[in-house]
Amino acid sequence: MENLLRPLIVVGGSVVLTLVIGWATDFLLRKADERHHETPLWGLLRRGRIPYQLVLLAALLRGAYDEAQLLESRREGIGQALTLVLIGSTAWLVIRIASAIVETSYSRYAHSRAQRDPARVRRVRTQVTLIMRVVSAIVGVVAAASMLLTFPAFRAAGASLLASAGILGIVAGVAAQSTLSNMFAGFQIAFGDMVRIGDTVVVDGEWGTVEEITLTFLTVRTWDERRITMPVSYFTSKPFENWSRGTPQMTGTVFWHVDHTAPVEAMREKLRDILRQCPAWDGRAYDLSVTDTTPNTMQVRALVTAKDADDIWTVRVAVREQMVRWLTEEHPYALPRVNTADAIPPPSRNGHRPPQDGVPHQQRRYHGSARPER
Repeated sequence: MENLLRPLIVVGGSVVLTLVIGWATDFLLRKADERHHETPLWGLLRRGRIPYQLVLLAALLRGAYDEAQLLESRREGIGQALTLVLIGSTAWLVIRIASAIVETSYSRYAHSRAQRDPARVRRVRTQVTLIMRVVSAIVGVVAAASMLLTFPAFRAAGASLLASAGILGIVAGVAAQSTLSNMFAGFQIAFGDMVRIGDTVVVDGEWGTVEEITLTFLTVRTWDERRITMPVSYFTSKPFENWSRGTPQMTGTVFWHVDHTAPVEAMREKLRDILRQCPAWDGRAYDLSVTDTTPNTMQVRALVTAKDADDIWTVRVAVREQMVRWLTEEHPYALPRVNTADAIPPPSRNGHRPPQDGVPHQQRRYHGSARPER
């Protein structure tokens, strides 16, 4: 009877004690989170309750297994399994705690500087994200190595593995040259402030926002909700546009092709009225000028300003649409037209123009912009 009750008491007691300690710890963290609304640390630490309970359970079972006298023939195998669970859950708990501390520090920094220096906040966010990935990778590698070292066969082979580490390192470096270059490019992006999470970029003719940066790849979310995944080495080896570098303020252009008789001064006044009614215009500057001419049309360019890339797009499409509508309704003659009348020949020496095709000049008909002014 004692041989039956002892393992049940040891195993059941370990499970019950783990649940009680886990519930008590979670209760204290929840109370601390309710009292301290200024910091999210306590709420973030609650994410580690599952690995925390696994660490407690594995440690209690590993320490009390000798007293349980359960499955004596399987003592080494069960002890090995409990050790592996303890190492893995400890690594998981360390990653969760480190993530909670880093996210708390970043949230405080972002809250204090979000209005004054948003570009700096995006830069710190990018660095924090990559640092957490590196920490997770290091903890995972150390945990995996610790698990392997618990096996006697791997401990015996450790000396030979260390002796051949130099050759293996060279071979692995040559084989993983592309991966290593991407990893170093990821560090260069994170700490070189080339591109940050949330930046508006143009790569390969695609306009979008940087959504995710890892050690090997970068994801750009385009305006039509597509995701473009690119190796981070692209941004260290090829030119690209970063519209968020420096200040986010931008100047945009709008072009129209109109007839030579278009009222440029009236268009300039209309542009001012359109911008005054557009909430996306930041009020810094505007301009309208004739930038080019062709035999049939002239090119008119408007310059507008906005506080960021999203607003400059809104201003440009609003100005383009409303100006075309105004020209159509108020000045239709200013729209591009095609001449359909024959060319008028120069006058003869006596001052009279010869008739064309037997029709006197006074009886000829003109269409569109070819009609002579009276």
